[in-house]
Amino acid sequence: MRIHQGTFSFLPDLTDEQIEKQIRYIIQNGWAVSVEYTDDPNPYNTYWNMWGLPMFDLEDPAAAMYEFRKCREAFPNHYIKINGYDPSPMWQAQRVSFIAHRPTQEEPGFRLKRMLWSDGRVQKYGLEPYVTDKPSGERY
Repeated sequence: MRIHQGTFSFLPDLTDEQIEKQIRYIIQNGWAVSVEYTDDPNPYNTYWNMWGLPMFDLEDPAAAMYEFRKCREAFPNHYIKINGYDPSPMWQAQRVSFIAHRPTQEEPGFRLKRMLWSDGRVQKYGLEPYVTDKPSGERY
């Protein structure tokens, strides 16, 4: 199973040159670049660990690529994504986000978890990643 989150997730993995072009696009639009990583890419896990601080007023994509490569060196078995944050008053939101690095092992996927509520007649469903069967740090 391949996890699909963010822009470009249905395409093959991006090369470093393609990632740098996307960072250049983010910078040309005046957006801030940030690098985040996690070992639990559950779609409901919207809070990934941030690698450093967001890079506002960046002019050269080489600085963001350097931070991305350092994050990839430090966490080779984690998911790493790059975000473009638009700080303009009308937006103040993330405008682009894509997974730039995936673990080399097979992605384990998700199971559907059924939960019974209160009197047992109400059922709700949620996603639970198989990867969380292992403790953090040992997942890949």
